[in-house]
Amino acid sequence: MSDACIIRQARLDELPRLTEIEIDAFATLAEALGVVREPHALPQDILRESLDAGLLLVAADDDDWPVGFLAAEEIAGTLYVIELDVCRDWQRRGVGRRLMSAAIEMARACRLRALTLTTERNVPFNAPFYESLGFVLPRAEAVPQFLQKKLDQEIEVGMDPERRVAMVLAL
Repeated sequence: MSDACIIRQARLDELPRLTEIEIDAFATLAEALGVVREPHALPQDILRESLDAGLLLVAADDDDWPVGFLAAEEIAGTLYVIELDVCRDWQRRGVGRRLMSAAIEMARACRLRALTLTTERNVPFNAPFYESLGFVLPRAEAVPQFLQKKLDQEIEVGMDPERRVAMVLAL
């Protein structure tokens, strides 16, 4: 299997495949967190909104089959990364980094001031990965209001407040 993949805009007919990727990738996260729970995926309407806004990227293999994706939305002058997933067969091969690099370039082209996201603090392929790209954990008082609201919503649905963090990459 080649490590080659291209980053491109997603297509409408690929949305079901992106759900498959997210569910597959969840197994790696669940293992890293030591949790047993049913995988969940973004609702199709969230993917569709990201697609319609031109903010849904896929990493496709040599056969143009999606193996990873990044969904984002523009909020308060930032590009908020809703979801980044890579199917297990393609993890640890630079696909997530390439998707994030493309998102950074997309945000710069749109003249946005930052990329923002929420993630798991201690999982190596979450917060430490984003730190390697230049993201920082803002002080509590410096977390943008919309980003704090995202964290609060995640905690309301059962995510651990000790593990969830907001991160920002200033552009």
